[in-house]
Amino acid sequence: MKILVSDSLAPQGLEVFEHAGGFEVDVRVGLKPDELKKICADYDGWVIRSGTKITAELIEAAKNLKVIGRAGVGFENIDVDAASKRGIVVMNTPGGNNVTTGEHTISLMMALARHIPQAVASLKSGQWDRNKFVGVELCNKTIGIIGLGNVGRIVAERAAGLRMKVIGYDPFILGENIALMGVEPASLEEIFIKSDFITVHVPLTSETQGLINREAFAKMKPGVRIINCARGGIVDEKDLADAIREGKVAGAALDVYVDEPPPAGHPLVKMDQVITTPHLGASTDEAQLNVATAVAEQMVDFLAKGVVRYAVNVPSVSPELLEVLRPYLTLAEKLGSLHVQMAGTLPKEVQVDYRGDVTQYNVAPLTLAVLKGLLTPVMESGVNYVNAPLVARERGIQIVESRGERSGDFASSITIKAKAKTRDLEVEGAIFGSKHPRIVRVNNFYLEAVPEGYILILHNKDVPGVVGTVGTLLGKNGINIAGMELGRSEKGGNAISFIHVDDGVSKKALEELRALPQIVSADLVKL
Repeated sequence: MKILVSDSLAPQGLEVFEHAGGFEVDVRVGLKPDELKKICADYDGWVIRSGTKITAELIEAAKNLKVIGRAGVGFENIDVDAASKRGIVVMNTPGGNNVTTGEHTISLMMALARHIPQAVASLKSGQWDRNKFVGVELCNKTIGIIGLGNVGRIVAERAAGLRMKVIGYDPFILGENIALMGVEPASLEEIFIKSDFITVHVPLTSETQGLINREAFAKMKPGVRIINCARGGIVDEKDLADAIREGKVAGAALDVYVDEPPPAGHPLVKMDQVITTPHLGASTDEAQLNVATAVAEQMVDFLAKGVVRYAVNVPSVSPELLEVLRPYLTLAEKLGSLHVQMAGTLPKEVQVDYRGDVTQYNVAPLTLAVLKGLLTPVMESGVNYVNAPLVARERGIQIVESRGERSGDFASSITIKAKAKTRDLEVEGAIFGSKHPRIVRVNNFYLEAVPEGYILILHNKDVPGVVGTVGTLLGKNGINIAGMELGRSEKGGNAISFIHVDDGVSKKALEELRALPQIVSADLVKL
C-alpha cells in the first residue's frame, strides 16, 4: 500500500506505518496542486493537515485512492462530497487538539490583559516604559464564551480556575446542561452586554459569519476585549478594527483570519492593541504527536483490516453493506443537516421514519448519519459516526426510529420529523435511480431538489411575479442562480422555493429578501 504525506507530520506517525509493515510512505511536503495532480494517481492513502487542499479535481486524478486521513479536527480543506462519490473514506482525529486550542485561548487572553507581547517588544528595542503597559486583572472579570462544545468547555474550566465569572451562550445546548458545566447560561445579547472578555468557539457558517460585528460592538462595555481562536470571519475584521480605533474595544487576540496568511498591510495586524498568532491553536508537541499517531493508526486499520474509525463520511460497516447503503447514508446526513439549518435549533426529540426497500437493511448506520447531519452545522469541532451519539446525548437529543414496508410514492424514503421552535418541521428524501439523493418534501410542499451546495429556501405567497422579483434582487447583489425547484400546497396559497446559488448569500441580501411583501421567510442552508 502506498501512502502520500503532503503536509508535515510528526515522525511518530510515520513510524506507525513502518511498524505495521506492508506500507510504502512518500513524504512530499510543499507541492503545488498541479504537482500533486501529477503524482497522486498511484497512492492508496493520503495524509494531510491544513496545508493541502484536496479538491474534486485532485480526487478525480487520484485513481487508486481509498482513504484520506486528516491529522486534525477540521476537514474543510477536503471536498468530502467528491470523495464520497468516489467511495473514498475521509477520516479525521477528533479530540486530538481540543486541550491545545483551549489553552491557546487562555494564553492569548492573559497576554492580552497584561500587554505581554507589546511589553516584550518594547523592552527588546531598548525601552523601559512600565507606565505604557498597565494591564487588568482577570480575577472577578466576566468572560463570555460563545459556543460550549469541546474547546469552549475547556476554556470555561480554565477561566473558572482563574476566578473569573463565566457566562456562556450555546443555542444547541439546554440551559440546565450549561449550568452543569459550572457556566451561567446567557443569551447572546447578555454575552455582549455583560462581558469584559468575549471568546468565540463556534464553526464558521452562514449564521455565525460576522456574528461579532458593528451592531454587537455597540452593545458591549467600553474596554471589552475580544479573542478568536476558532475561525476567521466569525468576528468581522473591519468592524473590529473600527471598534478599536473608536476606543470601544480595548484590544483583541486573534489566531485566525478570513484570509491566511492575512494580506500585507492588514489593519488588525498593524494595530498595537491587537496581539496575533499564525493559527497556532493546535500547534503543540503533544497535539501534533496525538493527531499524527491517531491518523496513521486509523489508516492502517482501514487499509489492512477494513476497520473504519472516526470517518466523517461513512459508518463502521462492512465494505459490502457500505456499497449498498452509501446513497442512503448521503441522503440521511443531508436531511439531518437541512432540518437543523431550517429549524435554527437542535430538537430534543427526532423521529426518523424509514419506508420501502431500505428497511431490508440494518438502518442503524443511517440513523447515525441523521445525527451527524443534525450536529455538524452547529459544532465547532468534527462530528463523525463514532462520536455523534455521545454528542447527541450530551445535548439531550433523543432519536425515535420507525419502519414501514409500504413505500408510498417512492421505492425507498427517509423522513425526519421534529419540533422546530413553535412548529413541527418534516423533511423527506428519496433515492432516484440507484444513487441520486433528492429532497422530495418539506412539510406539505412536494418538490424535487438536489441536496448539494448553497440553497436559498424561500416560503412565499403563491402570487405572480415572485420568481422575477427574487431573481432581480439576487442579480442586483451579484448572486448567480444555478437552479431552482418550486412547490406549493394549493393554487393561490403558500409556496416554497429551493434556489441553488453558486456562493453564499450575504445577510444584507437575506434581509432585503425578507422585506419583500411576497416573502414569508428566507433562509440560506449549505449542504
